[in-house]
Amino acid sequence: MTEKIRWGLIGAGRIAQQFSQDITAADNAELVAVAARDGERAGAFASRYGLPHAHEGYQALFENPQVEAVYVATPHSCHLQNCIDAMAAGKAVLCEKPLVLDPDQCAQLIAAHGAGKQYLMEGMWTWFLPAICQAQAWVKEGRIGEVLHIKADFGYPLAYSEDLREYDARVGGGAVLEMGIYPVAMARLFLNGEPASMQVTGRIAPNGVEDDLTAIVDYGHAMATLGTSFRCKLRNWAYIIGTEGYIAIPDFWRAGNCSLYRLDQKVDHFDDGRSTFGFNYEIQAVSADILAGRTQSPVVPLAISQALQQDMQAMRRLARE
Repeated sequence: MTEKIRWGLIGAGRIAQQFSQDITAADNAELVAVAARDGERAGAFASRYGLPHAHEGYQALFENPQVEAVYVATPHSCHLQNCIDAMAAGKAVLCEKPLVLDPDQCAQLIAAHGAGKQYLMEGMWTWFLPAICQAQAWVKEGRIGEVLHIKADFGYPLAYSEDLREYDARVGGGAVLEMGIYPVAMARLFLNGEPASMQVTGRIAPNGVEDDLTAIVDYGHAMATLGTSFRCKLRNWAYIIGTEGYIAIPDFWRAGNCSLYRLDQKVDHFDDGRSTFGFNYEIQAVSADILAGRTQSPVVPLAISQALQQDMQAMRRLARE
């Protein structure tokens, strides 16, 4: 029988529900507990998913000896303290992205991680999806030649309200941290090195957060055109473009398929045929890391999280200039 990591959830919102549904498809993980600020909400969540433990308040879950790993599914502004508290209690941590709000917080969290022996990874679940892994394999095989361009955008319309979490400046609101992290991460996944320069055009909401943004990032050897928006639905595709062809990934943030083109001709296609939302691939990999005694992911190391924070901070600053 495969050894299983026993997971607990911090937060009981939409992402936590998707995690709970998909964990059943990972053979090395099981969900045993949930915690929420509202005890009744935690109890209802536990009943819905058949969990033996429901906690009012997060510290009670951190102190639960039946929980080995914690998935942090709280708002961005809570991530730093939630992760520090969980690691201090000896728990492995998978934290929903963005890991924190800025590079300084990321450095603080990495320092806290380095002081202990617990696992920590930012939940960049897209990087574990089979279609994204297939696109990486095609690039490694040289099937599109040298990569010259990354084009990716992610946006959905949200009616403006300064009290809406996504817009709320007090809790890290803005399109870049909420949605823009997906295209930013695609550039980091497929392009080596650090950006040489960045040009940004943005639109700012009445409360001062960016809600529509396009960035052109020059890596020297390649360029990335990245977009994010609360004002409109974007195409939400990614394109990995090389000297000999390109890869198209529809809805890349939750990618289920990808296609390989030479000029206008489709020459290959991959479809994962999955029945899950897609969190199970990340859960499987992280649980395997923990079982192997690793303290961070070889796929999404903490250095990547720091780089993403630096990229996003630069975009947000330039959008306001």
